[in-house]
Amino acid sequence: MAMGRARVSTHELIAGRYRLLEVVHRETNRVSWSGEDARTGRPCLIAQTALPEEDRTGEAARRTAGRVVRTCETVQALCPGRVAEVVDAVVTDGDLWTVTEWVDGVPLGELLERHGTFNYVRAARIGLEMLAVLETAHGQGVTHGELSPGQVFVREEGSVVVTGFGLAGATLAPRLGAPSYASPEQARDERIGPAADLWSLGAILYAMVEGRPPFRDRGRPETTLRGVDRLPLRTPVRAGPLAQAVQGLLRKDSRARLTRPVVRAALTRVLTQDPDAAGREVPRPRLRGACAAARQVSREWSRRTMAAGTALAVVTVTVAVLAATHGLPGTGGDAATGSGRRPPSPAAPPAGGSAPSSPASPTSASPPPSPSASPSRPDGSVPAGFRRYDAPEGFSVALPEGWRRLDTSRVPDGAYRVVFGAAGDPRTLAVTYSERAGADPVAVWRDDVEPGLRRSDGEYRRIGEIRATTYRGREAADMEWVARDDGDRVRTFGRGFLLGAGRSFSLRWTAPADDWDAAANEKALATVLATFREGADRRA
Repeated sequence: MAMGRARVSTHELIAGRYRLLEVVHRETNRVSWSGEDARTGRPCLIAQTALPEEDRTGEAARRTAGRVVRTCETVQALCPGRVAEVVDAVVTDGDLWTVTEWVDGVPLGELLERHGTFNYVRAARIGLEMLAVLETAHGQGVTHGELSPGQVFVREEGSVVVTGFGLAGATLAPRLGAPSYASPEQARDERIGPAADLWSLGAILYAMVEGRPPFRDRGRPETTLRGVDRLPLRTPVRAGPLAQAVQGLLRKDSRARLTRPVVRAALTRVLTQDPDAAGREVPRPRLRGACAAARQVSREWSRRTMAAGTALAVVTVTVAVLAATHGLPGTGGDAATGSGRRPPSPAAPPAGGSAPSSPASPTSASPPPSPSASPSRPDGSVPAGFRRYDAPEGFSVALPEGWRRLDTSRVPDGAYRVVFGAAGDPRTLAVTYSERAGADPVAVWRDDVEPGLRRSDGEYRRIGEIRATTYRGREAADMEWVARDDGDRVRTFGRGFLLGAGRSFSLRWTAPADDWDAAANEKALATVLATFREGADRRA
């Protein structure tokens, strides 16, 4: 195989259209560039992959490019926001050029070069997000086959975007890009399946905690692949509680490797056993050069990237928010607190993937009951000190006097979030609507929302169990948690409920934790729950 050629003139356009700006990452046979579409001015990522001689021209080249586009379209449709959208693929001068939408992140390989090693908690978090994408792809019969640190982009708040689907099988050559992360069956040029991706996941986890791949690059791809197949694994020494999972993924026999559920449970245990270890992390990625400039040009997040999760800077205030995947309680303010002071950023697990479930906080012996005593009248009318607000979106709720809309965010698929509050009042109410809700409201809190809360910097701690309930005759679930918001300790009560046909609402009430039991706070929360109406229920 030819090595990837990075010395391409940035003045010439690829396929007469795409301008190269700056190299962002290199692998054995692949170079990733930041670039722009000369016709539209939109930023993009451009991957230059060296092809074997037999795949460089004619029908073979067209098949290669077409397979990459089709495979990525399949997986991206299932995981929008977690798999980069391929907008074009062409073969020119013996190289495959894959053009994807701009990814607001840094290649994991660059982060490893910059920082050396990751704390095993951070490695587990990244591993869980990668695993969720792989689960979705495998469920559709798609094997990535080229997973490596150069194909995983890490956003500033920690979520990941995976690129490179469709390369495996597009040519006859095994491991075009990064032979050090190939599975033994790929090294032997055998037929591969999902187990090969799990090996690569294990190799990436190994590299994150050890600072090097499990099998080093030996200069020539065939020599590197021979080492992967024949040499024993060097025992990890910095993996801590990740060691057993990493070694289980890196078993030479594909039939003996850990399964996805076992891996997910192992990575989740790492997060729950040492949740404070993230504070000892390396700095978060910062974009540089042309990458940073391109980031400012375009923030066209897909619906998937607007699912709830962790906190991001306020520059995303108009786009980040909504539970666009499984919906329900996916958003409602700051990912750590639900306060509405900062919108959440992309971080929800991809469709079809299972995020880690989290046990009840061990510090909470018995959860407090959900608010039930209401000062409002049985017909839902408004008590003194409150006024009914009729939202143009179709819902209605009684708010404390002086409260107003602080923030509104929406996405094209109909989902939206509205945050209410008042100047000088530290409390907030966030109302989120989605048209893509899951069927189990408890699972939505547990699998779609809580992992993002745990990944945040807000010292998140759940209070008690997630409780199944009913709300106005509909399936619902309640969750409560405490966190820190700009240094203040706050507590949030969240209720999500299903409307049917995929539609759902979630309500998040956030107040200072020290004032949570105050009579005024209890009355306000109870009033909100007693008076909220949606659509057809507004006159009920």
